[in-house]
Amino acid sequence: MATSPPGVGEPIIETTGITKRFGERVAVDAVDLLVPRGCAFGFLGPNGAGKTTLIRVLLGLTPADSGSMRLLGLPLPQQRERALARVGAIVEEPSFHRHLTGRENLRLAAACREPEAHARIDPALEQVGLTERAGDRVKTYSMGMRQRLGIARCLLADPELLILDEPTNGLDPAGIIEFRSFVRRLVDEGRTVFLSSHLLDEVEKICDRAAIVDHGKILVTGTVDELASGGQPTIVIGCDDAATAERVLLEHPAVRESGEVAGGLRLVLAAGDTVTIADINRRLVEAGVGVHRIEPARVTLEERFLEVTSRLGAQE
Repeated sequence: MATSPPGVGEPIIETTGITKRFGERVAVDAVDLLVPRGCAFGFLGPNGAGKTTLIRVLLGLTPADSGSMRLLGLPLPQQRERALARVGAIVEEPSFHRHLTGRENLRLAAACREPEAHARIDPALEQVGLTERAGDRVKTYSMGMRQRLGIARCLLADPELLILDEPTNGLDPAGIIEFRSFVRRLVDEGRTVFLSSHLLDEVEKICDRAAIVDHGKILVTGTVDELASGGQPTIVIGCDDAATAERVLLEHPAVRESGEVAGGLRLVLAAGDTVTIADINRRLVEAGVGVHRIEPARVTLEERFLEVTSRLGAQE
């Protein structure tokens, strides 16, 4: 069973060995997942990786075949109704009564909740930027506007946890930037946002922590910075003689790969090696290579994603 990261309290989502099959196909494969409270958590993977299936299992829309899970500290499915009372969720594209206005749709949703939900309609519309269009029929809304109305509907529950499945679908670039700010505001309020996405750039810009999933398995999990830096460390060297630098440094036991780049050299080091920049610089100076820049190269989340998913494919 997974344990909470250092400094993190009781997780808001916790699964142990969750498995879901459709016939012979394993859509979710023995997933252990911990999502800390008060963060934006990205569930990152390609289409068909099992992201939506796990969300549907968490929400009780489809049963797990094995494993256990807790939501807001409550065991599922035993206390599902109590847990879901403080959860807002959008799974795939949200649906509405298209002949009604946005505000009318929210009034219907509020009628199914506690009386305080009605007082949250206008603040929710304002939070998602739909106040001016609240009186228009939903059939006139773009897909992006329906996504925002879906989030407004989630906010009627005053949720501790929002679960959003591909929430930036249909949003234009301005809408995506606005969504990032919106998620950060929710986290600043002490809420947790769990969002699935196949868009690596968006997860990197929005989320504090993430898990990379493929073929129904969680491959790695951690902070976004940890995931990016968890690959093989890379150094970029600016020098006046890349050919000589490459020849000298390929003899270093820590160097795994090298390649010339504009104005110098890019080195891939063995993961976990303690080689220092000073040591590399010394070897180059002793070889007569003029060095004007030497620094770690930041690995992007995309590079890390490609590394771990391709590794899984090689194992299967």
